[in-house]
Amino acid sequence: MKRISILMSLLMVLLLSSCISTKKVAYFQNRESVDIGLSKGLYDAKIMPKDILQIKVFTITPEASEPFNLLKTNTTSSTSYQNDLSSVYNYLVDNSGDIYFPVVGKIHLGGLSKNEAEKLLKSKIAPFMSEKEDFLVHVRMINYKYSVIGGVNKPGMFTTQNEKVNIIEAIAQAGDLTLYGERDKVFLIRENSEGEKEFHQLNLNDANIISSPFYYLQQNDIIYVEPNKAQARSSYFSTSTGMWFSLTSALMSVTTFIIALSK
Repeated sequence: MKRISILMSLLMVLLLSSCISTKKVAYFQNRESVDIGLSKGLYDAKIMPKDILQIKVFTITPEASEPFNLLKTNTTSSTSYQNDLSSVYNYLVDNSGDIYFPVVGKIHLGGLSKNEAEKLLKSKIAPFMSEKEDFLVHVRMINYKYSVIGGVNKPGMFTTQNEKVNIIEAIAQAGDLTLYGERDKVFLIRENSEGEKEFHQLNLNDANIISSPFYYLQQNDIIYVEPNKAQARSSYFSTSTGMWFSLTSALMSVTTFIIALSK
């Protein structure tokens, strides 16, 4: 009986494996014909509602930046907070894409890149600074996260300090696709600045993905890898088999109990 069970298991594995086409497993299959020039350009993440920003103003004279740097805790040394970004309060971008910055007031940062936000903040702060004061504004997104689910080895939500993450890096972070993950049915779920959800289907078999506008992720993106039919059947078989074994075991126990009582 044990040998029969082992043979059946091996047969099931072979049947499921045969359903997976090797042509669908390899990434970037047409890479020789891809126009690399189309992928030229550096990506900058855009600031979105509900982003948390860390903003720090650096000045030559420490006292000049104090009104613009709200501190989490009191510090006795001006030098310590001048170099310590972690001591500065963070700013939550509201649903309208605005923040409320000390002295300046409301500033609209939604839809801007990090560099664009720094330039805008500097222009808003400049009227309050001495003409001789050479100052810098540093902006950083600190809640850059994304989720990868479906046919991957380690699904989950991931956070990164890097503001430039592409879909291949995200999938690698999730342990790569399983053999049962559909390479040509990878869906990117994205929420735009208006709160609308968008679905975009990506094909990892196609090397042209590197020039796709969705190659680089935006914070809070969700990547869903659709499992193929073989995995779906396998999951159904495993669930159904477990259910039937449990039911059979329960029925056998009840039958044995009734037989014992009738003796």
